[in-house]
Amino acid sequence: MKKFSIFLLTIIAFVGFTSCEHDDDVVFVAQPDVDGIMFLNATAESYTLTSQTSGNIAERFVWNEVDFDAPTTITYELQGSSEAGFSTFDIIGTTGENNMAVKVSQMMALATAAGLDNDPDTDMPNTGEIFFRVRAYAGTDGSNGLNTTSEVMSITVVLPETVEEGPAALPMIYVTGNFATASGYDADWSPEAGVPLAASAEGKTDYEGFIYMNVDQPMYKFLPTNTGWDGDYGDAGDSDGSYTETLKQDGEVNAGTPDGTGGYFYVKANTEALTYSLKETNWGVIGNATPTGWDSDTDMTYDPATKIWSVTLDLTKQDAPDNGIKFRANDEWALNIGDTGADGTMEFNGENISVPEDGNYTITLDLSNPRMYTYTLTKN
Repeated sequence: MKKFSIFLLTIIAFVGFTSCEHDDDVVFVAQPDVDGIMFLNATAESYTLTSQTSGNIAERFVWNEVDFDAPTTITYELQGSSEAGFSTFDIIGTTGENNMAVKVSQMMALATAAGLDNDPDTDMPNTGEIFFRVRAYAGTDGSNGLNTTSEVMSITVVLPETVEEGPAALPMIYVTGNFATASGYDADWSPEAGVPLAASAEGKTDYEGFIYMNVDQPMYKFLPTNTGWDGDYGDAGDSDGSYTETLKQDGEVNAGTPDGTGGYFYVKANTEALTYSLKETNWGVIGNATPTGWDSDTDMTYDPATKIWSVTLDLTKQDAPDNGIKFRANDEWALNIGDTGADGTMEFNGENISVPEDGNYTITLDLSNPRMYTYTLTKN
């Protein structure tokens, strides 16, 4: 009986061993999430592309996160093309995040490839479409076959000038510091990722722009270029984080904010007068087209991923310049923006903005491109 039992156990062990060997050959293939990938960001009706603003961000594309049901990193590849069929395309960039900024210069390159660069003998703007899509794949090189691609997004672009013969870009300086990563910018203390401020014209030194500093104690410097640290400006104070509103190049310290805390700031700097200032701003919409009229603002919300302020509310039909809406900061008129001439480009103390008809609207305010501030009114 003992011999029989031992023989039986030996057979069971052998069967179990061969079963394990068989199991090792089973391959499980993960499939892409059935919902796929799609763009989530709203887009403007059209994008005006000029060499003057070529270094600015034209749009920040945002998409949903993808789950391949596999223990691996996900890479997103933003692609741009001059044609809807994407027989050829440019890779704008790759990222592990669910958003990516596209500069005016990158859109201009696609527009030129689409044949939209103007005839220098005409003054008419050239309008057409360029196209974007995003591809998500498992891993870092896309070689394992797990991938999904979004539907194509088309956007309308306007070239009001000949690309090769456009006006010179506005002079720029750049701000970099410890706030960048936490605030939706690319990298801390990086000249290449510096946030631009623009002067009013060639030969001017009156730089301005808006910067989000989402850290407890922001510190930063101003750079003449975004290629290195040569000639950087800091504060003339005694210690890092000083805010004396005086710029200094030699023996300077890292500049700070008026009360030492973070926020969304209107930043001005003059490299000839050696002065600078920061004013914290929170933006809202006001006007007789809004539910509260001219009596109070409807607050907007800032999204660090898109660099855009937005609000959704009911509006009534009103015609500018006497009626409509405006944007203003901090519930006061000291800093307000309108649209003189209704050309989609905003000016401080500009005219009211018309509302074409009654309805529920999503309103956006984009202050991320210095001196090229824009807005949208989209009826839902």
